[in-house]
Amino acid sequence: MTDVLAAFDAHRRLLFTVAYQMLGSVADAEDAVQDAWLRWSAADRDDVADPRAYLVRVTTRLALDRLDSARARRETYVGPWLPEPLLTGGAGDPADDAVLGDEVSLALLVVLETLSPAERAVFVLREVFGVPAGEVAAVLGRSEAAVRQLGHRAREHVAARRPRFDADPQAHREVTERFLAATMGGDVDALLAALAPGAVLVTDGGGKAKAALRPITGADKVARFLTAVASDGASLPGLRIGLTEVNGLPGVAAWTDAGPFVAVSLVVADGLVQQVFVVLNPDKLAGLRRDEGPPRLRR
Repeated sequence: MTDVLAAFDAHRRLLFTVAYQMLGSVADAEDAVQDAWLRWSAADRDDVADPRAYLVRVTTRLALDRLDSARARRETYVGPWLPEPLLTGGAGDPADDAVLGDEVSLALLVVLETLSPAERAVFVLREVFGVPAGEVAAVLGRSEAAVRQLGHRAREHVAARRPRFDADPQAHREVTERFLAATMGGDVDALLAALAPGAVLVTDGGGKAKAALRPITGADKVARFLTAVASDGASLPGLRIGLTEVNGLPGVAAWTDAGPFVAVSLVVADGLVQQVFVVLNPDKLAGLRRDEGPPRLRR
């Protein structure tokens, strides 16, 4: 049993990331990985030539099974829906950080939500993890030609909708620092200087936290909304707020005595904030309860 567990743990972080990119939910990804463990622990080892390929295939299928019910829940969701944020850049193995890189950014996950389940699976497996077309075809039960066609459509779709961003992490961090200082200081002028004129703010409260029910567009509106919210939140007991790495990029997270309070991710281009994603729904902040990436497997 020890060897079985060790083989699974060797790929656990990868499996979590695959499921998370497929579902946009920390809790659902955890459940998919747990179900994959159950399948793996009961599998006949003689039938498994490549444990990594087998586990990725099983996890992807489990995630696909969950997508329909997840999308149905989102149809009745209060206000804008955003993926669940995840703290990255912990003290784990550097190889883990390579798996949890900027390919899990909230901006990309938002775009992936607009793909069909099959297109999403192909994009995640082929474009992010480089899984051969033949293996992806086996996962989806389709021909390699169909997989290549799905991949082509998915790439075009993502390329057309994925926001342009600055690739330099240090530049992103500097803009994030200015954004945070201006927001917390209530300095509307400084915040306007950090925002692009057409900046868009999306807040996800899920009906459980105060949030805008529609995206807010325009630097002036975004700046005034953010400073007002920051002023209201400053009096929360035990408020702790600062820069951290959220979904592979510099971001902002806050905690109170009651637990995680908010996660903020920015899309930065040309030295200015183009998009602001704010997750306030307490049900979506489980990914802020840890500082070393995804949780350990329950067993």
